[in-house]
Amino acid sequence: MMTDSHPVISQDISEKDIRDAFFDHLYDLAAKDKNLIFLTADMGALSLERFRNDLGSQYINAGIAEQNLVSVASGLALGGKKVFIYAIAPFITQRCYEQIKIDICGMRLPVTIIGSGPGISYGSDGPTHHAIDDIAIMRNMPYINILNPSDSVLSEAAAGFAYESNDPIYIRLDKGRPPVLYERDITFHDGLSVLKQGQDLTIITTGIMVHKAFEIVGELARYSIDAAIVDAYRIKPLNDVMMTDIISRSEKIITIEEHSVTGGLGSAVCDLMADRGILKPIKRIGIRHVNCTGYGSREWLHEYYGLDSRSICKEVISWLGDFLCTKIKKY
Repeated sequence: MMTDSHPVISQDISEKDIRDAFFDHLYDLAAKDKNLIFLTADMGALSLERFRNDLGSQYINAGIAEQNLVSVASGLALGGKKVFIYAIAPFITQRCYEQIKIDICGMRLPVTIIGSGPGISYGSDGPTHHAIDDIAIMRNMPYINILNPSDSVLSEAAAGFAYESNDPIYIRLDKGRPPVLYERDITFHDGLSVLKQGQDLTIITTGIMVHKAFEIVGELARYSIDAAIVDAYRIKPLNDVMMTDIISRSEKIITIEEHSVTGGLGSAVCDLMADRGILKPIKRIGIRHVNCTGYGSREWLHEYYGLDSRSICKEVISWLGDFLCTKIKKY
């Protein structure tokens, strides 16, 4: 069962990288609990150096052997340890699908899987390092929770939330220092938050794309389109009650994600609407079934996939068309 924990947020959290915020709080938890074990697939981070140096007996580098990493973590969890494992997101989800399914979720073990570099955050490392279907993969797993923090405050809170959980958890851990969106008392109890109200449509998004949503909303406002923003920072399980209430009060819904349109957040929202019998116009924006044959930065890839602000605005306005024809000027 999940508990509504209130992790202590450091005063300088707004200056921290998303990963550092997570690992710094995990260090504090591990320093007080010798049963907390951290395993890495030869992955590092600046903030992990302190963990490795000060808590060496609780830090294990399993090497680039992700499948073995998962099985070792399962054994430790069966022995009463609180285990966190860390690897590049597509490797720990795709390569280890069977191990996660059988060894962790099959026995409902409290192992937290930290996927580094969700979406296309690894940019020029190419498609081997892009996690654009990890949500679809992990949503299929029984009992697992999927967290996708959008800022450093949520990232730190995610560490405390995972520590208190008795279920498997998958955390999509991004990098960088995006603007802080949340106050220090945020928890993962609700699983989502309405960051902006709007009358014409509701944008439901997650992770780093929450910040892109604010750019899009600002651009749409130039065309007299008033859009709300919802940050779904817990993708599974969705808060059905809150999400149903938000959708029911929305004229139209758009989901935006740095992930395949198949099986991701958009699919989760559509599943909820189908199950609840909610008939509302909905548009899913994400990565379509195309392979990128070029290499570039995250920003360049956003333009390639049509996930940059201008492309999304153009798609939204085109979709709205007849719905808001009296409001929309030629884009």
